[in-house]
Amino acid sequence: MDDTGTLALRPLTARSIVLSTLLGHHPPQLSARALVRVGALFGTAEGTIRVALTRMVAAGDLEQRGGAYRLTDRLLARQARQDDSRAPRTRRWDGTWEIAVVTSDRRVAAERAALRQAMATLRLAELREGTWLRPANLVRPRPDVVAEQCGWFTGAPEGDPVELAARLWDLDGWARRARLLGAALDRAAGPAERFTVAAAALRHLLADPVLPARLLPEDWPGAELRRRYDAFEREFRALLPRFANGG
Repeated sequence: MDDTGTLALRPLTARSIVLSTLLGHHPPQLSARALVRVGALFGTAEGTIRVALTRMVAAGDLEQRGGAYRLTDRLLARQARQDDSRAPRTRRWDGTWEIAVVTSDRRVAAERAALRQAMATLRLAELREGTWLRPANLVRPRPDVVAEQCGWFTGAPEGDPVELAARLWDLDGWARRARLLGAALDRAAGPAERFTVAAAALRHLLADPVLPARLLPEDWPGAELRRRYDAFEREFRALLPRFANGG
């Protein structure tokens, strides 16, 4: 959001058009012709899309198989995170929190960065340097990097957990942007505009802390934003065969 509290969505580049399309497609593989036709929705020239495809193969983002392009393993992991953000796996919350404490004495910058990225993926928040926590209501594996650098504990705050959650996450800010994105999806005119808003909505869902309901403000818009994104995804999936077949 900008300073006025309205959405400020950056336009999609040729690379982001290709990447967003493949990340949202299952299996994540499409022909060059289909991707060129998706690019045409945004007024992006065929040559620009093809240059982006070549550069993405060289960068290790895509691999080419015949006339089709497919996400590499690194981006398949990102697709899995996006899929999880649309349908996070939760369990009944009994009031306990999971707590990770850094136990490694010396870490190079790359190790610290890898841990921070992993904690964001696990939806933990940093209470202070080297201490991360969240309610223990999610079901997901922990990557090796967090097992190597942290000790894990379970516990519960002595104070109000609602106040703690509000301190760890900007819940009001997340909810405000989610509502703006949902409204923008509803009023977007045409596939290109809806695609741009939907890509921003999916990125926003990755930042949803997915907290237990009793720790959230009233009328939390997470489920509603997921519903609206799912509606877009079904709509766009129905268009893809037309792009692939030249219709």
